[in-house]
Amino acid sequence: MPTPIKMPALSPTMEEGTLARWLVKEGDQVSAGDVMAEIETDKATMEFEAVDEGTIVKIEVPEGTEGVKVGTVIATLAGEDEDADDAKAAAESKPAGSEKAPAPVKASGSEDGEKSPAAPEAPASAKAPEKPKAAAAPKAEGDRVIASPLAKRIAEQKGVDLASVQGSGPNGRIVKADVESAPAASGQAQAPSKAAEPAKAAAPAGSQQSEFGAPYEAQKLNNVRKVIARRLTEAKQTIPHIYLTVDVRLDALLKLRGELNASLEAEGVKLSVNDLLIKALARALQRVPQCNVSFQGDELHQYTRQDVSVAVAAPSGLITPIIVDAGRKGLAQISTEMKELAGKARDGKLQPHEYQGGTASISNLGMFGTKQFDAVINPPQAMILAVGAGEKRPYVIDDALGVATVMTATGSFDHRAIDGVDGAKLMDAFKNLVENPMGLLV
Repeated sequence: MPTPIKMPALSPTMEEGTLARWLVKEGDQVSAGDVMAEIETDKATMEFEAVDEGTIVKIEVPEGTEGVKVGTVIATLAGEDEDADDAKAAAESKPAGSEKAPAPVKASGSEDGEKSPAAPEAPASAKAPEKPKAAAAPKAEGDRVIASPLAKRIAEQKGVDLASVQGSGPNGRIVKADVESAPAASGQAQAPSKAAEPAKAAAPAGSQQSEFGAPYEAQKLNNVRKVIARRLTEAKQTIPHIYLTVDVRLDALLKLRGELNASLEAEGVKLSVNDLLIKALARALQRVPQCNVSFQGDELHQYTRQDVSVAVAAPSGLITPIIVDAGRKGLAQISTEMKELAGKARDGKLQPHEYQGGTASISNLGMFGTKQFDAVINPPQAMILAVGAGEKRPYVIDDALGVATVMTATGSFDHRAIDGVDGAKLMDAFKNLVENPMGLLV
């Protein structure tokens, strides 16, 4: 009997995901532990490994398919003692029932949002008679071409006009294979595409306009953006934020960083200002443990370890990898871990344990010249530190007006869990550690 390979639950909260890329094809032999596919969850793109040995006889869900429910059969595997041709024939004898079920879920879920798993039932039966039409016209929804994100990227790279591509995916959706088999971006292929641009630009102005007449292009939210929207809305609606701001002089910290980098150069370590600020926040939480907490209804959880979540901008959206036990780690270790985590975050390769959890957060927008901002708390945490740019400012030094490098830092605190006085103590501790940075080394 061929073995069905099902969409896995790659995190405790995962209900559906995007089958971003197949790393095997039909006919390939796989062994336990071989990476078969890359699957995009609500936070990262993760590798999916084979658990049995055998031959991939049929791929049920094409790469680029979004909204694939956990438990959906995505491929079929023939065991070592099975005839691959017989297993493929067995798999192909029942695709009508197995493939059509997830397809409407995917189309409905990806176009209408992440809710209503029951909604696909009605559209599936309602549209059954019109199936040939849908397959022949991938632009079913208004004038918008329905294509997977991967197909869109490849089309842009090749210069392929998606409006001229026949979709072979569920409900006429254009997938990777369709774009790759389309005419390559040669001189003759590009010319019509360019000639068609003015007409294409004019169409949205007539068909997709805001109520105020401004033309726009609709962009569907990816899984990460949906989670960000949901969690931050929840944070602002349910957490009473209190904001406390201090100006911090950076000159001593910048001097120490330069000296440490000179001594660590042989080891290939280069500390960033952010590495030192992560350590300063962790040390401040050690000194003021009343702020290293989370509000849990009838309980307050006070943590004995400082796990600092660090905001990183990834292509798919904001994500917060965690420096675990940052209060006890040295600056070189924090720097090395942060570089590795940030790289994995930008590549969408973070594992759940690397971004889930954390006892407090830090967000630094100083590199973009932002002077000061108020960050939204990342629940269930009770505080986040927002760091602005260091800049030369007039500053009173020893009762005389001088010039110093100063940054503005703002702490956002959950007032249910942290009183204003404790938040003020934390901000004062952070300021003192940055202005007297030798405290970060002991």
